[in-house]
Amino acid sequence: MSLFRKKNIEHMLQASARNTGLKKALGALDLTFLGVGAIVGTGIFVLTGTGAVEAGPALTVAFAIAAVACGLAALAYAEFASTIPVAGSIYTYSYATLGELAAWVIGWDLMLEYGLATSAVSVGWSGYLQSLLSGFGLSLPAALTAAPGAMPSVHTVFNLPAFLVVMVITALLSVGVRESTRVNNLMVAIKVIVVLLVIAVGAFHVTPANWHPFMPNGWNGVFGAAAVMFFAFIGFDAVSSAAEEVANPKRDLPVGIIASLAVCAVLYVGVAAVVTGIVPFRQFDGIAHPVSYALQVAGQKWVAGFIDLGAVLGMLTVMLVMSYGQTRVIFAMSRDGLLPGVLSRVHPRFSTPFLTTWLVGLFFGLIGALVPLNVLAELINIGTLAAFSMVSIAVLVLRRTHPDLPRAFRCPGVPVVPVLAVASCLFLMVNLKLVTWIAFVVWLAVGMAVYFGYSRRRSRLAQMPKAH
Repeated sequence: MSLFRKKNIEHMLQASARNTGLKKALGALDLTFLGVGAIVGTGIFVLTGTGAVEAGPALTVAFAIAAVACGLAALAYAEFASTIPVAGSIYTYSYATLGELAAWVIGWDLMLEYGLATSAVSVGWSGYLQSLLSGFGLSLPAALTAAPGAMPSVHTVFNLPAFLVVMVITALLSVGVRESTRVNNLMVAIKVIVVLLVIAVGAFHVTPANWHPFMPNGWNGVFGAAAVMFFAFIGFDAVSSAAEEVANPKRDLPVGIIASLAVCAVLYVGVAAVVTGIVPFRQFDGIAHPVSYALQVAGQKWVAGFIDLGAVLGMLTVMLVMSYGQTRVIFAMSRDGLLPGVLSRVHPRFSTPFLTTWLVGLFFGLIGALVPLNVLAELINIGTLAAFSMVSIAVLVLRRTHPDLPRAFRCPGVPVVPVLAVASCLFLMVNLKLVTWIAFVVWLAVGMAVYFGYSRRRSRLAQMPKAH
């Protein structure tokens, strides 16, 4: 039964209220901007090309399917965030409802999600930086522009810009840099303006003939693209990481989670319709900056340059949020005894988990430099889909085990909505490639070995005296 030992929710809430020490200054609008800031990045600026090749103009449908799957999970997520507004995100929620083993699996998944998300965004950032530099007549040696095999017709060995930007982000986080709400909101404003500019300018250059055939690879292509495009919506869960700094978390957290997801879904469908209308979908194969490429094809090079600049600046925010989230998940798991204590050791000067920040920064910086983007995106998605499935199940468990717990937001349509969330996530997982499943199973197997070989005995809950 030790596999199912749980944290006490009432104790967690009391400890959070007593020890947080954080200024509760964020409102619903701030949280929405935080969510949009974490979501809008490589998914829309880079993977649009990958999705267009697979789904054709039906990429708009693929985005809609991915948005629905994410939205169902977000409703379950919002109930947790408003009911247990405690730092730790999905990992903490699971520890309180499904027990230690489930919390470990989700924490292990989140380590993969946030780390590979940083790697993937660094690859997208590299593509847009190189596009921006080319406008000034500058270029890197071809061998240092992408991961091995990322560009079929070019010999590449290492994505140097991707590695260097992760090192810069790691250095900033290791010395205690925290984004202010004002800076984050400014970056989000830039990104949203860029996306709206794409839609507004690109709409006048759409050739409807490019939308035919609308679904060249059938529904299999659409579902396969949706499974990859799911990556474009990852990030709304980062909103709950600010739980202890929200003035009215029970009201504002659900608003921030759901509003940020809705805004991004509308923007994504609009961009997908425009870029596939400007450029025949097959031309996106191998293009690392498809959105600006579409505007270049349309002859709007000034807009393309602005898109490159907006993407380069905007993706920095995503990497910072994802890297921060990953180090804090590892920090929380270490503090609970599930990982070595050294990983939650705080630097005496910088007050950050210094060693953890550099370890994961170096590891995932190298992954971004050496692994192609499409592989990274699928690996991120399968871990996140699995985690979202477990959160949806956890809401059902919470309703059963704590029916009287105060809930400012209740997931509608229980148990139907959580069950649909699980079904849609599993459906998208089925549409991922076999190699992705193999890598995921290997990752989980390593996680299970770590848990049963180390974490289970050293868990803080294992050290607590048994209740009488």
